Amino acid sequence: MSRVRTVLGDVLPGQLGVCDAHDHLFLTSPRLPGQELRDVSAARAELAAFRAVGGGSVVQWTPYGMGRRAAELPGLSRETGVHVVAATGLHQAAHYDDATLGGLRDRLAEVFVAELTEGIGTSGVRAGLIKVAGGFHAVDAHARWTMAAAAEAHHATGATVAVHLELGTGALDVLDLLCDELGVPPHRVVLGHLNRSPDPVVHRQAAESGAYLGFDGPSRAHHATDWRMPDTVRRLADAGFADRLLLGGDTTTSAGRSVHGGPGMPYLLRRVRPRLAAELGAELVTRMLTENPGRAFAVDWAC
Repeated sequence: MSRVRTVLGDVLPGQLGVCDAHDHLFLTSPRLPGQELRDVSAARAELAAFRAVGGGSVVQWTPYGMGRRAAELPGLSRETGVHVVAATGLHQAAHYDDATLGGLRDRLAEVFVAELTEGIGTSGVRAGLIKVAGGFHAVDAHARWTMAAAAEAHHATGATVAVHLELGTGALDVLDLLCDELGVPPHRVVLGHLNRSPDPVVHRQAAESGAYLGFDGPSRAHHATDWRMPDTVRRLADAGFADRLLLGGDTTTSAGRSVHGGPGMPYLLRRVRPRLAAELGAELVTRMLTENPGRAFAVDWAC
């Protein structure tokens, strides 16, 4: 039976409730100096605020080596009543030093599989998805290496592969590599940040492949997210792809948290949901927030 692997154990898809399908409780990177998500109390408050507006689960896409704080996640989930899904995987090379990448060179797939089946570090928390990243309008050598490892880990475990698309670009190149070359079924691929490049032709082709399309990171006006998202999502829904669409918040900086005055996780339900509901109807948006994440991240775990 398909289940979602949360930090407290595997659960049925219907137990997720309203799901933020792409966000971060903890995140550090040399590309975000001084903006790290490290504070446990702030993460707890953010989850509680999300819960207060109806949130039931959060999928954290923070991968290997970027400050996941996996040992903290079970306690935060229990205390707030919000399911949390953790990730393995690897981001773009710019987020790591050479020593970290060098140490993974010949064992990346092995690390992914271990974190999915045994646990992240000594935390005992098992990851529930594999996160990787493409380049800008391209799949570079680093992306090919990480996606090859992700595909190997998928074939060993069944885990979903979630992809950061740089500024929303490169979706079709990613699908060519992951699905056509590496054999990952399209319904086990989630493409993130498509709202940042609102190209209806690419969106339609990606949806036709069978992949899940992530519209995440609301409130970023320079990415044309909020004001274009309703029309973009409506076109895909009208074309019959409503069951392929995922919504998320993607809070990546401390200043972006609601507890620090930013939009944070609650923004997805306070502002994005009603705006989409006015365009698509509340029932359809509810399915996008509940049923779709359950299908996207629930797998028949091979381990």
